[in-house]
Amino acid sequence: MKTDSAVMGREAALGSGSGVERVSAVASPSSEARGLRDYYDLTKPRITLLVLCTTAAGFFLGGTGAFAGWLFLNALIGTALVAAGTSALNQVLERDVDALMVRTRNRPVPTGRIAPLPAAIFSGVLAALGIAYLALTTNLLTAGLAAATFVSYDFIYTPLKRVHSFSTVIGAVPGALPILGGWTAASGSLGPGGWALFGILFLWQLPHFLALAWNLREDYRAAGLRMLTVGDRDGFQTRHQALTYTLALLPVSLLPTILGLTGVVYFVAALGLGLGFLWAAGKFSREASAERARALFKYSILYLPLLLLVLALDKV
Repeated sequence: MKTDSAVMGREAALGSGSGVERVSAVASPSSEARGLRDYYDLTKPRITLLVLCTTAAGFFLGGTGAFAGWLFLNALIGTALVAAGTSALNQVLERDVDALMVRTRNRPVPTGRIAPLPAAIFSGVLAALGIAYLALTTNLLTAGLAAATFVSYDFIYTPLKRVHSFSTVIGAVPGALPILGGWTAASGSLGPGGWALFGILFLWQLPHFLALAWNLREDYRAAGLRMLTVGDRDGFQTRHQALTYTLALLPVSLLPTILGLTGVVYFVAALGLGLGFLWAAGKFSREASAERARALFKYSILYLPLLLLVLALDKV
């Protein structure tokens, strides 16, 4: 009986082991899928998509003659790689800050689902591949702008957020470079039209971000970030700066027509959209409430894709 018990014990152990293997075999694909999903999330796909939309608009405006489909595709591929790498490295550099904020604490790096070193390698490889791809398939100028985006966002804007509120203005530069990169990918050079597009994106980001940052100021305060909204107790600076930048955006948004890049349809649309933006910013400037900040933020999200769509459709 003792021998039978031992045999049965070994069989039970073997059976248990087989069961574990079977469970592991079933669970493994799910675990791998979760890992892939985490790396995908590391690239901030929605921001990357927005970057691609602005790049596409710049390309359409910068191109002359027949549409260069392969060049357009190459510009998007290279830009997507750089944008993804830039966002991924930002999450590595700000993992301690992200862990303190409600909005970001569940990101892959602060939760430990991805370790900082593999995340940093992943981001560096993506950015390097994107810059090299742009250099080989578009031109060196576009690759240089992509490299400037990567460096200025991750190594100037990101650390500056801990030091001074002016970081928001600095951060708007890499945010506006992709549309200029789209222009240079198509045209091969910088020009007034490209800089006009850069100006539109640069100015749009500021009221867009200030409206968002007003409702997230407690989150930024908890993380120790020196955003304008953190020290602006009554919202005076935040709401008036948002209005000022929105006011400056209105004439700049009309430049594509003034420069002969677009027709009257774009001019009218840009004017109407700009006045609507100004109305939302004006309401926020009178009262820095959560509701009005949210309304301004939502309008800014509506404004940009509509403007870019009309910009591309009404090209002269």
